[in-house]
Amino acid sequence: MMQSAPVLLAAPAPEAVDVGVWDILLWGALPYIVLAIVIGGTIWRYKYDQFGWTTRSSQLYESRILRIASPLFHFGILAVLVGHLVGLVIPRSWTDAAGLSEHAYHIMALGIGLVAGFGTLVGIVMLIYRRRTTGPVFMATTKNDKFMYVMLVAALLTGLGVTIISVFDTTPVDYRQTVSPWFRSIWILQPDVQAMAASGIGFQTHALFGMALFAIWPFTRLVHAFTAPVHYLFRPYIVYRSRDSKDTAGMVPIRRGWEPIGTQDRARGSTRSRTR
Repeated sequence: MMQSAPVLLAAPAPEAVDVGVWDILLWGALPYIVLAIVIGGTIWRYKYDQFGWTTRSSQLYESRILRIASPLFHFGILAVLVGHLVGLVIPRSWTDAAGLSEHAYHIMALGIGLVAGFGTLVGIVMLIYRRRTTGPVFMATTKNDKFMYVMLVAALLTGLGVTIISVFDTTPVDYRQTVSPWFRSIWILQPDVQAMAASGIGFQTHALFGMALFAIWPFTRLVHAFTAPVHYLFRPYIVYRSRDSKDTAGMVPIRRGWEPIGTQDRARGSTRSRTR
């Protein structure tokens, strides 16, 4: 009986590199430490700090800049996350089987990635400017918020830097043969340390900042992303006051508080003035 060949989720690295102790710690152990912090920290935050599970909105203090910066950042970061998932999860063999050439894939990923990355960066810069120049918003900014912004900007800048350098680099490192196999191998508990070690300093720096950002995620206002208000789309309508006339039929008319209330003396005075 013939057995089908196993499907490899992680392709070998393009070039064999020496794997040291630091490579094992960073790309073999650290991802699982970050996962444990994210899961455990989220459970702890939900159990002991539900009232703090909020974005601490400051729209009341300033809305002109926020009206532009917030959608720009949120839609941009959403596109960035989707792009990362597509690039890291989908193997190259799948896109080749779908008829998408490697050149077309990179052109598409480069265009979408640059637009989404710059949009997100502009949005977060506007948010930081607003928070720094608007007095009440700045007063409500904690050290936790400042550290969160540093990690966000660092992750964005390193990602954009790697993307821009790949345009001018004559021999760029293919992340689909290095970073992507390493990412997929983490979830099958067989981390491909050698693949990530061959990815280069740019991808490694971006990965470290990304893991640092996820490690602090449950302990910052970013945690609100785990509870998006999706149920708002399906909740029933709330009726505050009926406009149907039959609902008010037979009811005693309500006397409004601002209507003048007359007295007997005032009524007599008005009668005398009419008789005169």
